[in-house]
Amino acid sequence: MKLTSAEEKRNYMLEEPVKRLVCTLAVPTILSMLVTSFYNMVDTFFVGKIDTQSTAAVGVVFSLMAIIQAVGFLFGHGSGNYISRKLGAGDVEEAQKMSAVGFFTSFLAGVIIMVVCLFCIEPLSYALGSTETIQPYTVAYLRMVLIGAPAMTASLVLNNQMRFQGSAFYAMIGIVSGAVVNIVLDPILIFVFGMGVAGAALATTISQYLSFIFLLLMIRRGGNIQIRFKNFKPSLHFYKEVIRGGIPSLFRQGLASVAAICLNHAAGVYGDAAIAGMSIVSRIMMFVNSALIGFGQGFQPVCGFNYGAKKYKRVLEAFFFCVKRAFFFLAGVAVIVFIFAPQLVTVFRKGDIDVIKVGTAALRYSIVVLPLSSWIIMCNMMLQSIGKGLKASIVASARQGIFFLPLIAILPYFLGLTGVEICQAVSDIFALTVSIPLGISVIREMKREDTDIPQNQSNK
Repeated sequence: MKLTSAEEKRNYMLEEPVKRLVCTLAVPTILSMLVTSFYNMVDTFFVGKIDTQSTAAVGVVFSLMAIIQAVGFLFGHGSGNYISRKLGAGDVEEAQKMSAVGFFTSFLAGVIIMVVCLFCIEPLSYALGSTETIQPYTVAYLRMVLIGAPAMTASLVLNNQMRFQGSAFYAMIGIVSGAVVNIVLDPILIFVFGMGVAGAALATTISQYLSFIFLLLMIRRGGNIQIRFKNFKPSLHFYKEVIRGGIPSLFRQGLASVAAICLNHAAGVYGDAAIAGMSIVSRIMMFVNSALIGFGQGFQPVCGFNYGAKKYKRVLEAFFFCVKRAFFFLAGVAVIVFIFAPQLVTVFRKGDIDVIKVGTAALRYSIVVLPLSSWIIMCNMMLQSIGKGLKASIVASARQGIFFLPLIAILPYFLGLTGVEICQAVSDIFALTVSIPLGISVIREMKREDTDIPQNQSNK
């Protein structure tokens, strides 16, 4: 359906049958998430053809990339959530201002990250979890990736602002275009030009800037709010809203980075093979989870628009639809991945018995609890989209912060390498026990508020 104005889009988001609407918006976001995760896996695959140290270095740098992404998600989700609620309420002018504030601030943040990290790149590589043998490879990869930081943060804002306006298809084109370029450039720069691990990083940076350009072109289509510098009017009000709507994403991504650093240090005690094995598992699990996150991202604009319009029944209908579908999908995936875990790890590091052994065990532990993510992730996305920042932040922090960080210190002490391998699975179980009561409390609140709204008003 081609929408040419903000008003047409608002009517579509508030009147289209919920299940059809979620699926329509979810298809392009799932595809973009899968392709993005796939090109991250491609990096690991091609770098794995070099040596174990290069594979481990990519895993070490990935934790910093997660921090850069966390900043992009802070401004992208923070501004996007606010924009969708304002468009649902019919306040286009306020949405335009937030769009500019989120975009320009995120680009500036990316520039600051790039400059500061390049200045202290060698000590930073050790802080991220490098060993003496991995450090040269880490620095080579890290230097190239940092040059792309401004494009990475700003692209995430453009992508999320379009998604929250219901333009998931155009957002997908921008993201997928850059990812395809990365996949093509990886083998050329790594092997043909002999750049090694630095070639993989350069491919990533080039793709980030191309995605940035494509997204700038795509946002001009589909009745989206145009980003104009004249609308850039930073104020405490807007930054409060960015923090309220985006801080759960910052916590989720930022703590994921801290967790990855702690995981690298914990695995490093058992050698480079342990770091490489855990790095491979992280990429596989990211790919598996990307479909779930993409599905949830199709739900978020539906949630934001309808919550802003006080159509709480539609919000709840969409939420439970997503949780049920996600659970059965993840259960099926978990069975397949558990059975073929050794073969999946072998794809990335063929012939390295130690890496395969660590990766297989960790992957099987993680995949068993995967279906629990259907509630955890969807609950987090709902809380964030409707502006419940504190509760969303608690859920976002649970998996890789509140529980993971103490567990990664405690479990290896008692269980050795097995403690490293099971840490994420145990953390996920604890995270579910926190997200259930927080989600139910908001669901009950929406049901109460819905009964207080006159029937003719709730159906407008």
